Amino acid sequence: MRNKTLFVSAVMLVALALGACSPTIMADAAPPVRTLNVNGTGQIFLSPDIAYIYIGVHTEEVTAADAVTANNEETQQVIEALKAAGVDAKDIRTTNFSIWPNQQYSPEGQPIGTRYVVDNSVFVTVRELENLGDLLDAAVSAGANSINSIQFDVADKTEALKKAREEAVKDAKAQAQELADVAGMGLGEVQSISFYDSAPVPYMDSYGKGGGGAAVSEAAAVPIQPGQLTLTVTVSMSYEIK
Repeated sequence: MRNKTLFVSAVMLVALALGACSPTIMADAAPPVRTLNVNGTGQIFLSPDIAYIYIGVHTEEVTAADAVTANNEETQQVIEALKAAGVDAKDIRTTNFSIWPNQQYSPEGQPIGTRYVVDNSVFVTVRELENLGDLLDAAVSAGANSINSIQFDVADKTEALKKAREEAVKDAKAQAQELADVAGMGLGEVQSISFYDSAPVPYMDSYGKGGGGAAVSEAAAVPIQPGQLTLTVTVSMSYEIK
């Protein structure tokens, strides 16, 4: 048994010695990939097909109850006028209802009483822009005396975004090819790509505040110019250069 153990130990020592003497084989490190980074831009101009409006009724009365009653009546008239002008009920949403006391003062600065103020505002989505001017007139004639803004937008930007991305990639590729040609290099495969969509934020066309009811009932239809929206996509691409 002792001789067998000595034999095994001798074999292990020989194996370790041969391993120590063997040269280590190292794989050559791959050369770093040289890259060219470019940014491409694609822009699409869109004609708005939808508008958002904040329409409100502001009332002031001696008592809170009278102020609420008057405001409720006028707000309901405005909502009915909007529906009659073609706005669907689902596109009319209450966004604010508030009531607070407004202290009154004499020219000398002495308190002389309190009036109660009620504001009720609805957020309206208009899907037929050709009727927008008449719709505003109808709302004001019905009692609306606070229209804060008109926001124009495009309801569905899916196809426009797709087209803008295509244009951005084409722009980036053209820039990369141009730079590689000038530098006397060949353009290789795309190493990375990322993009950023800059969807247009609905822009506002201020309409201001009307006098309400009869004060503007004889005015001509409000002129509306939706203009254009710009949708921008930026693409960052990295190419191998040879």
